[in-house]
Amino acid sequence: MSVSIRQTERLLLENHKFTQLGLSMMITRLQRLYAGDPSQEVLQKSMDEINTFIDKFKSIVVKDYEIISQL
Repeated sequence: MSVSIRQTERLLLENHKFTQLGLSMMITRLQRLYAGDPSQEVLQKSMDEINTFIDKFKSIVVKDYEIISQL
């Protein structure tokens, strides 16, 4: 389970509802960072952080990953 750069950009530019509060809070924080500095570097770091989170909590983010995989 991993998120592509394109999916990350869509996550940071669009609003999505997730079941896991931790994932929602992280995405909201990353959206603010990306809004302030929409560079490729911030996008890459955001993708890495999202992938780390998903990998660490893959057993509880299954439903949320289904939403992300459709982006």
